[in-house]
Amino acid sequence: MTDKPYAPACDRNRDPILAVLREQFASQRSVLEIGSGTGQHAVHFAAAMPWLRWQCADVAENLPGIRLWLDEAKLANTPPPLALDVRGAWPAETFDAVFSANTLHIMGWAEVESFFAGVDRVLAGGPSTSLRHAQDERKPEEGVVAVYGPFNYDGAYTSDSNRDFDGWLKARDPRSGIRDFEAVDALARGIGLHLVADVAMPANNRTLVWRR
Repeated sequence: MTDKPYAPACDRNRDPILAVLREQFASQRSVLEIGSGTGQHAVHFAAAMPWLRWQCADVAENLPGIRLWLDEAKLANTPPPLALDVRGAWPAETFDAVFSANTLHIMGWAEVESFFAGVDRVLAGGPSTSLRHAQDERKPEEGVVAVYGPFNYDGAYTSDSNRDFDGWLKARDPRSGIRDFEAVDALARGIGLHLVADVAMPANNRTLVWRR
């Protein structure tokens, strides 16, 4: 049997992230996780928040590993993972929450822009979902977006370790790098989101939460 993929960092950060998500996703019912990676976060969060339908999504090559975690956990609220490249087609389904961890600094900036453009299409309360709800005379749900990872503030690193990490990222792929909070928040505001939480996490990371 193939060993499940494993990221030690997921074990270290999952409970601090969960503490934020329990509060912010308390009234949500469906979550699209963009960049599910190994699948570790998905099974941990879905088990802890059984009221949520947790939809994993990632590039096609990561789906087999995610399936191993989901199949082992056998949770009723984790459907099969979806293939999703932020630059390509997005699901037709609407979600009332989106979660993503450690993705924006891996992407190029054009992909970060594509990330938010895609979120605009699938998140409840956006232009397309508002039209659908207008047609059936129901009020659009409130959409919530939570993103975990390192961020710079006012163009400055928040720690020496983040500076070193950013250098490692750029040496590996010059398009990648730790993103400026202000630039990311501008993209979020551009799709009608407003920041409701910016929570300090271990290892100089943050969990940012927006609503609309």
